[in-house]
Amino acid sequence: MFQHWTVGEVEITCVTETTFDVPPEVLIRTFAADDLGEHLAMLQPGYMTDEFLLRIAIQSFAIRSGPHRLIVDTCFGNDHELPYFGDLRTTHLDSLASIGFGRDAVDSVVCTHLHMDHVGWNTVLDDGAWVPTFPNAQYLFHTTEYEHWLRHEQYDAGLAESIEPVIAAGLHRFVDGDHRITPEVRLVPTPGHTPGHVSVRIESAGQAAVITGDMIHHPVQVVRHRWASVPDFDAVTSVATREATYPELADDDVLVLGTHFIAPTAGHIRRHGDGWSWEPQR
Repeated sequence: MFQHWTVGEVEITCVTETTFDVPPEVLIRTFAADDLGEHLAMLQPGYMTDEFLLRIAIQSFAIRSGPHRLIVDTCFGNDHELPYFGDLRTTHLDSLASIGFGRDAVDSVVCTHLHMDHVGWNTVLDDGAWVPTFPNAQYLFHTTEYEHWLRHEQYDAGLAESIEPVIAAGLHRFVDGDHRITPEVRLVPTPGHTPGHVSVRIESAGQAAVITGDMIHHPVQVVRHRWASVPDFDAVTSVATREATYPELADDDVLVLGTHFIAPTAGHIRRHGDGWSWEPQR
């Protein structure tokens, strides 16, 4: 089942590749169940099991903006040797094709950042060679993000095989963090998780939504925004980004689409005392 939202004239569909539960210490640096208080009723059992395992989704967002078809983040992909997961075999491309986002139909691929669970389907293995999955698309990479990973020891074969074939084919475009993709869709800088991390803002007919990327990994980081993620490159900046972003999202009633939020993936950030609460859109 797909989740679908309309923001003004823009259509957004969430396509999930896989889901899993993780111990909180694997994802959140300072997780403390006792500190969640009244928020537990909202978090359990949908977003968190009774044993406090965090429920996580790996998913893409397919966007129709006027004549444009965009995909935000391409998930793990097949045939990559992934830490903890090995060689996945999913039907993610078939799912995208079933909603009109086949390989030839997509004209933009947006990478919120260059972690493997966001770029894996950028390429596919074809007769032993990695080739771009979407031959008619322009792949958008934040310049700062790409330059960071070129210098990083974790820019290994698994990550490079999802990025370098795109560049070799001339299908890439290096962009700034505030790049506008269509009249209704633009990037917004949300650094911290990685140096060039971006989220995606959709604005149409007086309505707005944001696709978070990994600015937020889980709803616990809405109600406890100072809890940084284990894989954050710069935990101090990731917290500062949430502190700067949440007031705007709450005050402007922006629909928030959590990239790793299991269904219900969408909701609203609300002011709650001197902090925040998460109101799922069911």
